[in-house]
Amino acid sequence: MSIEVGSKLQGKVTGITNFGAFVELPGGSTGLVHISEVADNYVKDINDHLSVGDEVTVKVVNVENDGKIGLSIKKAKDNPPPARRKPHVKNNRDHTESFEAKMNKFLKDSEDRLASLRKNTESKRGGRGAKKG
Repeated sequence: MSIEVGSKLQGKVTGITNFGAFVELPGGSTGLVHISEVADNYVKDINDHLSVGDEVTVKVVNVENDGKIGLSIKKAKDNPPPARRKPHVKNNRDHTESFEAKMNKFLKDSEDRLASLRKNTESKRGGRGAKKG
């Protein structure tokens, strides 16, 4: 069976790495689903989405000259999301807190961090170039 770009196939997850999952396709060939092609949202840990032995539907996205097969689970879905993200809309933010309140909170956090940094640097004393006695 020849694997063609654009075709949807059923496969079985045979291995999982930190960068993707290997899927055995009909005919015995194996392809890779890159971690970015597993789900519509960001995938930090592929093990949260797939396990060895899972049956998955994949779409063939590319076939290299050396025989490597690139696969996608998210593109195999019937209604894939648009490729581009929507631009960030500032109006979606929660405006219940006033600018002054946000600024005061920021200044307090900033002062707390500076105080913590000063405390840590004062307690270390020495460092590079310090004379040992």
